[in-house]
Amino acid sequence: MAIAALITWLLTAAGGFFLLGTWIAKGGVREPHTSHLPPPVIFGHFLLAVIGLVLWIIYLVVDSDALAWVAFGFLVPVAALGFVMLLRWLPTYRESRTAAAEPAPISLTNEGPAERHFPVLVVGGHGLWAVITVVLVLLTALGVGS
Repeated sequence: MAIAALITWLLTAAGGFFLLGTWIAKGGVREPHTSHLPPPVIFGHFLLAVIGLVLWIIYLVVDSDALAWVAFGFLVPVAALGFVMLLRWLPTYRESRTAAAEPAPISLTNEGPAERHFPVLVVGGHGLWAVITVVLVLLTALGVGS
């Protein structure tokens, strides 16, 4: 189960890295005032997730139950920040769907928030893999399946 958690964590990280790259490329850092996702929240989510993943890899090598719990402890705020970002992204997604249905004047300067460019499938996949990862890490820390 610990290896399955690693695989789902890596899949989650790949989706998250893609979303972070999209957010940066579309101006999230250059124009943070246009984004509904504050840079400290995004980079905090990223940093805590990376620390947790590194701890999980170390746990797999040394097989220390304490490390499994510490890695899970990092996942809790990662999940909370992720859920906050999802709630802040949903209105942007709805707005972009409404704007796509209506003809609008062409504007080269106002593309809207950077997160408007997130593919729904990637956001959904990232969230789904994240939930699976949290459950697998918790079950592994509890000793289920070992």
